Amino acid sequence: MQACVTFRERLAVLAVALLPACGGCEPKAPAMAMPTGTVTDVEGNVYPTIKIGQQEWMVENLKTVTYNDGTPIPNVTDMSAWANLTADAYSWYDNDISSKDVYGALYNWYAVNTKKLCPTGWAMPSSDTWGALANSLGGKTVSGGRMKEAGTARWQAPNAGATNQSGFSARPAGARYLDGSFIYRGQFAFWWCSDAKLLSLPATAWFWDVTNNTTDSGGAQSQYPFGYSVRCMRSAS
Repeated sequence: MQACVTFRERLAVLAVALLPACGGCEPKAPAMAMPTGTVTDVEGNVYPTIKIGQQEWMVENLKTVTYNDGTPIPNVTDMSAWANLTADAYSWYDNDISSKDVYGALYNWYAVNTKKLCPTGWAMPSSDTWGALANSLGGKTVSGGRMKEAGTARWQAPNAGATNQSGFSARPAGARYLDGSFIYRGQFAFWWCSDAKLLSLPATAWFWDVTNNTTDSGGAQSQYPFGYSVRCMRSAS
């Protein structure tokens, strides 16, 4: 005679049958999106690009020292000279050109405001454009993790939530402070926005940032002489 199987026992058998074959395996991390194109600046530097939502972004920070009309950008290395700038300038972190290929250059907002930094056909993103990028990646509270290069080869631990799922590949280039010193390499990535904050004293412009300690991204304002990174973008076709 066949043994009687209760409904509860049948459910237990089905539950076991539906378990994944990998046993105790952990969920896979989201796959990183890969670059879909390239753009070349006036000096011949080639940048991978990637489409994120309705936008196409450079995957690396800008490294040109020449405006798109061929005019050289002044390189200011002296701390006190940088601190007193009221005109456009760039520098390498710690005045070390070996930062160029990994982190790009640091520009003050006077250089940004020339509107000649990005390659022809590309633009400096506004604060609203950065916000749209964050929204396309799940919102400000999680977008930083999805933008940051994973691991601690360049980012300091803990590099919270870094998956680079977007393929944006944010690296912690740091900044040049008002007094001309260099700060936050390994901890922060800062990028200038195209828009100034109206009626602010002293004069300030918007920037966007991500940090090693959180998964978020967000915007704030800095005075024009700060040195930050630049990413160029355009509308995705």
